[in-house]
Amino acid sequence: MNAKVDPSKQAPRVELPAELRGISKVYPADRAAPVEEKTKRPADQTWANRRVSLDIRRGEILCLAGENGAGKTTLMKILYGLTPPTEGEIFVRGKPVRVSSPLDANRLGIGMVHQHFMLFPELTVAQNVVMGIEPVKWGIFYDMAKANERVAEVITKHHFSVKADTPVQELTVGQMQQVEILKVLYRDVDIVILDEPTAMLTDQEIVSLFRTLKALAAAGKSLILSTHKLSEITEISDRVAIMRKGELVAVHDTKDIDEFEISRLMIGKGVDLQVNRKRFTQAEKLPVISFEDVTVARHGQKRPVLDRISFTAHAGEILGFAGVGGNGLGTLEAVLGGFLPITQGRILHRKRDISSLKTKALRREGLAYVPASRLSVGSAGGASVTENMIVNRRGEFSRRFFLDRRAITRFTGDLVERYGIAGGPGKMVRSLSGGNIQKLILAREIDQFRDYIVFSEPTWGLDVSAGRYVYEQIGILREKGAAILILSSNLDEILANADRIFVFYRGTVAAEIANPAAENAAEDRETTARIKEEIGAHMMGLKHQDKRETRHGR
Repeated sequence: MNAKVDPSKQAPRVELPAELRGISKVYPADRAAPVEEKTKRPADQTWANRRVSLDIRRGEILCLAGENGAGKTTLMKILYGLTPPTEGEIFVRGKPVRVSSPLDANRLGIGMVHQHFMLFPELTVAQNVVMGIEPVKWGIFYDMAKANERVAEVITKHHFSVKADTPVQELTVGQMQQVEILKVLYRDVDIVILDEPTAMLTDQEIVSLFRTLKALAAAGKSLILSTHKLSEITEISDRVAIMRKGELVAVHDTKDIDEFEISRLMIGKGVDLQVNRKRFTQAEKLPVISFEDVTVARHGQKRPVLDRISFTAHAGEILGFAGVGGNGLGTLEAVLGGFLPITQGRILHRKRDISSLKTKALRREGLAYVPASRLSVGSAGGASVTENMIVNRRGEFSRRFFLDRRAITRFTGDLVERYGIAGGPGKMVRSLSGGNIQKLILAREIDQFRDYIVFSEPTWGLDVSAGRYVYEQIGILREKGAAILILSSNLDEILANADRIFVFYRGTVAAEIANPAAENAAEDRETTARIKEEIGAHMMGLKHQDKRETRHGR
């Protein structure tokens, strides 16, 4: 399909659930900016979408692929009524419509499952699902029995594994994903938009989700799925629509295209999807950072959030920590970053006790840290790229109580160029894409790195080329002798990088597993699939390794 052909003069095709015709979204630029002759618009304006035309078909799964900033999210927001298009038309069941809000979208049969769950943990599944359209009795009182009954009917119809009267806080992450989908299906929509739905799921939960999505498509629903994972595109979709720089560059039947070609179309060149890694040798097994029976207990909770965690990361070694949300990785990150004190045990840095040190002192001790939350923890959105780059190093650029602006400009400009950060030193961080914010944090942390570095969800939400870039930087640090700790819910990420893998479940180390790819980079797919299945079983609590089975000592 030629994406640049504008079908705006064609008659609406009634059989299609929805069509986007010539959709553009332009964000305003500086009034003083020069004007392009062809468009009569400022030359430095931002085209989030540029004349995108796409049809949505009944009973299919359409994957929307593209790098960060390619325009996928904007296009989905336009279809769901979260932002208006600058130009273009939307047709639903053959008729032109105006989608001004999510309420309009719901009335037209369009629903959206957002990447970050929008649930109230203390409320039940049914209460979350019916929120905003609650059934009432006697015209005034919330009818809990009717809500449970109606939601239970939808659960049964779609074979979900949740119960209507269960509090959401008691569910697994995969079950919470089901609740988000239930919210959409309860409103009887025909078109379901899913934004990065597998970001926080285990492999087993992804299999279950895909089974659900395929069943919905078989029942006649139209699904639009945004994902950065090429393997998911080829596994789940019927068609793939590929965007680059706001434009739709190609639409293919998935069976007619492979992962390499998808990546080439996404970024304009091919991407090597394999991670080149050197084998970790223990010839000089120098311990850098160690946890000795570290426990974190919270007042009023019977079970510790971290329970006697022990491990040692050595120079030139990558440790991977796998787990789903709520099982301890977030707490481990807070402890490593100096935000949360431990209750018992010891943390050692080169045999020196650093258990009581907070973030600033840990930075001086040698910590480099790339957090999962890039905006709230890793950067200041209202500050410039330059200000974020020197936040921990202002003293180095001070001359008699004044900042050396020239030295700062040279320093920041060099990092921006080396790491390919789009936007420039003066750009506000909140205006950058997720990939560029991640590059900024990487540049800052790697440049000040000394001997150990913590990565939490390092490629969460990044496109294939940005993710590949992060892995390359991790490999470079490893060769420099860094002790590297990667905390991630993405098993492919863990297996692509880690030498040893610690699996977390309910605040404990459920298993310590040697990564076969660390010994043999050409490990066959069958072995990798078996290891992923084993890790997933430990992550879900289906298996728990006896300490005597540990495959590597501390």
